[in-house]
Amino acid sequence: QVQLVESGGGLVQPGGSLRLSCAASGIIFSTYTMGWYRQAPGKERELVARIRSGGDTTYADSVKGRFTISRDNAKNTVYLQMNSLKPEDTAVYYCAAGSGMPYWGQGTQVTVSS
Repeated sequence: QVQLVESGGGLVQPGGSLRLSCAASGIIFSTYTMGWYRQAPGKERELVARIRSGGDTTYADSVKGRFTISRDNAKNTVYLQMNSLKPEDTAVYYCAAGSGMPYWGQGTQVTVSS
């Protein structure tokens, strides 16, 4: 059974940083594309960042230069380092696995507010 468990969300002031983690089980992690998505209230879910098995990365324009996705295949974990956070980054952040993203975590809330 595939499980993706996110952690690291919380409340942070504008300009602050957070690191999200997603621990995966039930898949051959090193072979999977992993992604971070987010959904803000009243908005559609959107891709934040994606990292392929070979390490190639893709970012949404809105987070380029501020967010970094990385993976540790030895720990079956993907990370999202978020710096210079803005109120518009407030959303539930989801981890996803697979080229078609068939597997999803339960989400972790990130709130950016003073």
